[in-house]
Amino acid sequence: MANENRLFKQYKEKVVPALIKEFNYHSVMQVPKLQKIVLNRGVGDAVGDKKLIDNAVQEIGLISGQKAIVINAKKSVSNFKLREGMPIGVKVTLRSNHMYEFLDRFINVALPRVRDFKGIPPKGFDGRGNFSIGVKEQIIFPEIDVDKISKISGLDVTFVTSAKTDEEALALFREFGMPFQGLKKVNA
Repeated sequence: MANENRLFKQYKEKVVPALIKEFNYHSVMQVPKLQKIVLNRGVGDAVGDKKLIDNAVQEIGLISGQKAIVINAKKSVSNFKLREGMPIGVKVTLRSNHMYEFLDRFINVALPRVRDFKGIPPKGFDGRGNFSIGVKEQIIFPEIDVDKISKISGLDVTFVTSAKTDEEALALFREFGMPFQGLKKVNA
């Protein structure tokens, strides 16, 4: 990468050696790495107001730095007045440099702006080394102008890693400086 991100440089120089030492890996290729970050937001109210989807696409685009795609309903649900093919959410997948830039901003800028923040609960692991967290308010991201939003809503952030176990993934995120509850921050 010509334009190497600060967090990716930290991964190569500090995180990899620390994880090799902690888990006794025999090769650098065994060290877990971050593969992608997926941001998504369900917009259930879009059934009644199509403009909400456009707002969600714009906000996720501002947060991620990439254009979000619209997700359509796969099934019809009459109780929710939802028909197959109706727009119901937005998502964006970040990889390589965009992914590390987002992670850096998420850890060092957005999370400290959460009201009464006491750390991320480490219960969002799925058993295969991936981690998901729900963000309750999109206004924690500095890219979002509070005066221009119509409604405060949240989004889901999923971190997909190559780790085989949750323990390895937790160690990876801990080395990146993710502030988990009950764990000390290793790198600042």
